Amino acid sequence: MSPEKWRGKRVSIFIVIACIGLLCSAVSGALATVPELGSTRVVFQTNYGDIEFGFYPSVAPKTVEHIFKLVRLGCYNTNHFFRVDKGFVAQVADVIGGRSAPMNAVQKLEADKTVVAEFSDVKHVRGILSMGRFSDPDSASSSFSMLLGDAPHLDGLYTIFGKVTKGDETLRKLEQLPTRQEGIFVMPTERITILSSYYYDLKAETCEEDRLMLRRRLSASAVEIERQRMKCFP
Repeated sequence: MSPEKWRGKRVSIFIVIACIGLLCSAVSGALATVPELGSTRVVFQTNYGDIEFGFYPSVAPKTVEHIFKLVRLGCYNTNHFFRVDKGFVAQVADVIGGRSAPMNAVQKLEADKTVVAEFSDVKHVRGILSMGRFSDPDSASSSFSMLLGDAPHLDGLYTIFGKVTKGDETLRKLEQLPTRQEGIFVMPTERITILSSYYYDLKAETCEEDRLMLRRRLSASAVEIERQRMKCFP
């Protein structure tokens, strides 16, 4: 092989190695921004179907703790999705003002709290849970969005704390509902109610899990029954 051919071959080898290196770096970077979900699962039972999601405790521990406490207290029961922007977000209303049932003192105490921003490298893609807030980064409270598409312009600006694990078919139903434009928001013309919510742990033994799940469903149903009683028999 002539020196010129050898030099050309060596350059080609270097280019291939460099490309492989860049590809590996890109894959590693992508994997680094996909955190592991915790074992807790929350289910929102809506009038259009169930939506299940999990948390990223390693990404946003303070936010996860706050949202999960709101769930355990039943704060999201009788709340609603006030915003459905197809291909962008389905946003859960703030529990103060968003519920149709009144809040007790314990619920209100937690709902009044805000959490500090916990921005990360996790990307805003379909299924991601992202906190709503005002202009102050530390003003997030109880409203959050379920991403209905990729939204890279939100990356690093809003706290990501979890991901939808089941119920994408329910989200697709919501995307087909009629909407109206109100300022910057695209809002459904009919109420999308979170009738009740419950949670469970993937690590729990089956019988214990079923027992706890049944208890939470019964408790959530009691809240809805009481709401109807107050509405119809004040």
